[in-house]
Amino acid sequence: MATPAQILKNQFPTIAIVGRVNVGKSSLFNNLTEHSQAIVSTIAGSTRNNNEGIAHWRGLYLNVIDTGGLTFRDDIPLEEDIIKQTEFAIERADLILFLTDASTGVLPQELELSKKIISQKEKIILVANKVDSEKVEPNIYDKEYQALQLGIPFPISAASGRNVGDLLDTIFERLETLGTPVRKDNVRPEKATIQVSLMGKPNVGKSSLFNKLIGEERVIVSDLAHTTREPYDTLLTYKYEHSFVEFTEEEGEVVKTEEIEQKINFIDTAGIRRKNRVKGFLEKMGVVKSFQTVMKSEIMLFVLDATEPIAQQDMQLGGYLEKHGKSAIILINKWDLAEDNSDAGRRQMEKVVRSYFPHLDFAPILFVSGKTGFRVHQIFPLIMEVWEARRTKIGVKALEYFLKQTTRKHLPSKGKGTRQPKLLGIRQVGLVPPIFEIAVKYRTSLHRSYINYIENRMREKWNFIGTPIIIRLRKTKR
Repeated sequence: MATPAQILKNQFPTIAIVGRVNVGKSSLFNNLTEHSQAIVSTIAGSTRNNNEGIAHWRGLYLNVIDTGGLTFRDDIPLEEDIIKQTEFAIERADLILFLTDASTGVLPQELELSKKIISQKEKIILVANKVDSEKVEPNIYDKEYQALQLGIPFPISAASGRNVGDLLDTIFERLETLGTPVRKDNVRPEKATIQVSLMGKPNVGKSSLFNKLIGEERVIVSDLAHTTREPYDTLLTYKYEHSFVEFTEEEGEVVKTEEIEQKINFIDTAGIRRKNRVKGFLEKMGVVKSFQTVMKSEIMLFVLDATEPIAQQDMQLGGYLEKHGKSAIILINKWDLAEDNSDAGRRQMEKVVRSYFPHLDFAPILFVSGKTGFRVHQIFPLIMEVWEARRTKIGVKALEYFLKQTTRKHLPSKGKGTRQPKLLGIRQVGLVPPIFEIAVKYRTSLHRSYINYIENRMREKWNFIGTPIIIRLRKTKR
């Protein structure tokens, strides 16, 4: 089934940064977007999937696409996929920045690329990067640059920011010349979006699921470990019906529904391995950026592989989600390839997952296939349910009545000491996730098992699906 969401397309002009490996495309992307989203390194082929971001200049905005470095060699891993990603970016772009390295001059890869895109000459700006001083600038007038048939390159330094502002002015001037709408009143999209990240160890199928969720082949899917090196996000809109209770004097309490168009930012992250297995700078930086992304996200799609036993790394990632108070949905991916994907096999798998992740017992489990799209469409309604649960606000009177009924059914259990604890009150002190504070009588303590008991009763009474509940104790004064 097709995804029930749509990619949100804003009205900003789009520029694509293309070029061979190691010319500084990711440095320029980070400079334009003012974020260190793309990994910058001297290692050829650091960028594989396209990165996308927004640049802001003099009250105007641009969509910016950073593409993978091209080598046009058959022996480079995923080169064919990187070329397809670049072609996709060029097709979407209103303007192309053909980036070169002034310190090394024009190489055969640049000549090959110029032949492929020369037909779009009117929307290409040739840029020479790494012009960090006036001593390097004369290189841009060499005859080898003339062979590209794209005019004299625009000299910049992405690392220091030299001439980047002038380049942005030139970009907007060229867009005006091409007739691309550039309005002074264009406004960046509002930030009231649900941040959802896919998280898991390498090769569990996160990128396949990501492509199915957004409805386009935006990221490279491969059996090669650590194919995804940087977080990749796409903004979607999802329409759903929201039910709510409205009170009127004529009708009393009436359940009503309204259609809401919700923005969801889906983020595909790099696979995370155990620290002692992480190899090389690129994988290390990919893991760092994955964790940074997780910290900014509220809902995690925790992906497990149905064809593999649950590993120590899976358990560590599950513990990380609980430690940082993230809402979670557990996705058992590759269910179409499972040895026993019958109903009995599914129930057995659920038992296994619950036994390994008792601290994520609040997280719903969904069996899916990123390859075939099996049940992927069910993820969206679940995200909305978890999103609303994470923002649940319970009134003081309702909480006090709940505590009274709960303690009446089962008296509080003693912790350290011999005095019987007495609970004097409860209130909600926080949201996202819900945080509750219980007042405990002076010089008494409450056993941890009783806190778990209260949490379970709260989950029975209110819908806290997919979200942790934090319960704090406050000792009253004498």
